[in-house]
Amino acid sequence: MLIRAAHTGELSLLQDIERASGECFRTIGMPEIADDEPLPLEELLGYRRAGLAWVAAEGAGAGTPVAYLLADRVDGNLHVEQVSVHPHCAHRRIGRSLLEHLAERARAEGAAALTLTTFTDVPWNAPYYSRCGFRTLDESGLGPGLRDIRDREAVHGLDRWPRVCMRRDV
Repeated sequence: MLIRAAHTGELSLLQDIERASGECFRTIGMPEIADDEPLPLEELLGYRRAGLAWVAAEGAGAGTPVAYLLADRVDGNLHVEQVSVHPHCAHRRIGRSLLEHLAERARAEGAAALTLTTFTDVPWNAPYYSRCGFRTLDESGLGPGLRDIRDREAVHGLDRWPRVCMRRDV
């Protein structure tokens, strides 16, 4: 598995990966999440231009993406905006490899931590991230950037289900 920067010509594949990986939400009574459209190509291009979009690819040459991670800089940390693994490649530690890649990038940039927001009760969300070294933040641990993200998620309707902010020191 090769982790590399996303190429402009494969951004629509990232949308396909997100749609496929979102289908599992249907099985736990969260069809709204499964039906949520991926980020538009223009937004994905913005992450790529900022150097904050990576893929895990397999196959010959540069490979074909089977997973991806998008990040932002939030409160002086690198924030996991989205990580998606195609279900055909699940349970192969690909998501964890992408998170490790981001942690290495954070260390190189001098960022203190990785952060993310996620669903509390979804097994492949908060419980998974806990196994990857993230810890739940209480309200006092949230900086203004994380608070803003939570507010935007609430407007999008994501607060319908319990969510948490998490942090992993690097």
